[in-house]
Amino acid sequence: MQETRLDTARIRAARRVIDPIFLDTPLYRCEAMEPDLGCRVSIKLETANPVRSFKARGTEVVASLLADNGPRAVVCASAGNLGQALAWSGRGRGLDVTVVASRFAPKAKLDRIRALDARLELVDGDFDTARERAAAIARADGIRLVEDSLDIETCEGAATIGLELVDTVPSFDAVLIALGGGALATGVGHVVKALAPDVEVICVQPLGAPAMTHSWRERRVVTTDSTSTIADGVAGRRPIPAVLNDLLLVADDAVLVQEASITAGMRMLLDHAGLVVEPSAALGIAAILEDRDRFAGRHVVTIVCGSNVDVDAYHHWVGAAQLPSTEPPANRSRVP
Repeated sequence: MQETRLDTARIRAARRVIDPIFLDTPLYRCEAMEPDLGCRVSIKLETANPVRSFKARGTEVVASLLADNGPRAVVCASAGNLGQALAWSGRGRGLDVTVVASRFAPKAKLDRIRALDARLELVDGDFDTARERAAAIARADGIRLVEDSLDIETCEGAATIGLELVDTVPSFDAVLIALGGGALATGVGHVVKALAPDVEVICVQPLGAPAMTHSWRERRVVTTDSTSTIADGVAGRRPIPAVLNDLLLVADDAVLVQEASITAGMRMLLDHAGLVVEPSAALGIAAILEDRDRFAGRHVVTIVCGSNVDVDAYHHWVGAAQLPSTEPPANRSRVP
């Protein structure tokens, strides 16, 4: 494998600075879902922790480095989960954390950022607008800007999930990874391709937020003017070139799924696994629902990456969810 920005030795070292509460998360086969999906499915559960997402694996590495030798004030842009994670990790290490987010982000995520003692600034726009504002604050105040996916620590923290997968699962054929900015996909993908190269790494993104998938397919950065998806955690418009370069080296495929499949996946995870998840966490199940033939008879691992969701919105989505037909949607495409 060609070299990414990530380093497997650093990833192993990251486990020593990440709070153990975020490590060795549950991994188990969910047989109850298998009749509907037509394949063996194992769940890697990243929601049973104080910030209810995988993001703290990365922020623990960032905050540890800053606490040892770096500025005591940091700022980040967040769709909600990174902000919570950085606030949690920073609070425990005496860092002054500012989070910039869209005022349209889920209220549950914004409330939790405030509860973790971070300063929260809201912008009238989407995540990429928040990225611009966070960068401006960092320049004006001379403080550290933490950029998810661009900062290698966020990728290598997420990559510790990959270590746990290849060290624990006796054999699996594919791993399905939610694709947003790319930290989770490049991190886990790097480890899987380095240590279990025969496993297929498949990234999944909503049809309404396809920038990184289009970029992967065209092997160049492709931006979009807007996004339209309930999966707010992966709704970026402007991929980061360095992250795309890593993704091109570790991803075997990138697929887009419809909103109806995302809500159906959320409903399946509730009904058959007892899990309340945010839309981004159901992307892997959505991908199987839309292409059952591809996964038939295989053992698939899906990373359930977050559960920060507004209760009212969740009930609306899950209450309206229906299983898609076995025929792939006409407007869904996959590039070999």
